[in-house]
Amino acid sequence: MADRRSAAAEGLARLSEWADAHLSLLRSLSAGMAVAGVLVLARSVRMTTKFTNALDIPVEFVTKNVKLRGKLHHITEKGLEVEHVPISIPLLTSIQRKWQSKGLLLVRLAGVELAPSGMAWLQQELKPKQIIWFQLLGREELALECLVLVNKGRFLSVCLNEEILRQGLGRTVPIEGLPHDSHLYWKLHRRLLRAEFKALKKHKGIWQEESYYERIRDRISSNKVVQTLKQFVSWLRNT
Repeated sequence: MADRRSAAAEGLARLSEWADAHLSLLRSLSAGMAVAGVLVLARSVRMTTKFTNALDIPVEFVTKNVKLRGKLHHITEKGLEVEHVPISIPLLTSIQRKWQSKGLLLVRLAGVELAPSGMAWLQQELKPKQIIWFQLLGREELALECLVLVNKGRFLSVCLNEEILRQGLGRTVPIEGLPHDSHLYWKLHRRLLRAEFKALKKHKGIWQEESYYERIRDRISSNKVVQTLKQFVSWLRNT
């Protein structure tokens, strides 16, 4: 028993000597862990912060195309008015709620020009307070250019940007906010063009209308002068 106590005391003494000899290292490690803790906390605060204004969203969130969650409130001609729903961490979230302001984010369907029928379709398909996801692609003043996704069932999500074009309820336009020479820009633009082409091929939505050349042809055919000439040519053939 005495030998065991002696060995334990000797081990403790050696540990104490090592700690004294490497005191600066231990202090550095402690400082490093403290800094890491602060960084983790700061990141948690940013990820759990409720954004009520597009300008409050960090630039790196936009450049890294972060996907955020939100609750739909209104569908307007300018875009979707969405309440940001951040990640919830019980203690931190309860503290933040005390000083968070209220406000809605204006989310636009990037790369899509909505037709009036597209607005009506959105109002029919989306429900008030419905949870949506919006991936940040760009920011223009107070509006966010995004890919908007809604869940359809447990394992399926639909990109509204593509679905609008696939149904022929809008037209493809340049994606604002992304560099036009970037890989991501052309990847997304091709996706949108493919969706639009499907509607064009099937004559869905706005593509059911007559083409420009067909309208010109019909106007020429209905012109009185043209009709008179046709009658004259027909009379000559019969004489």
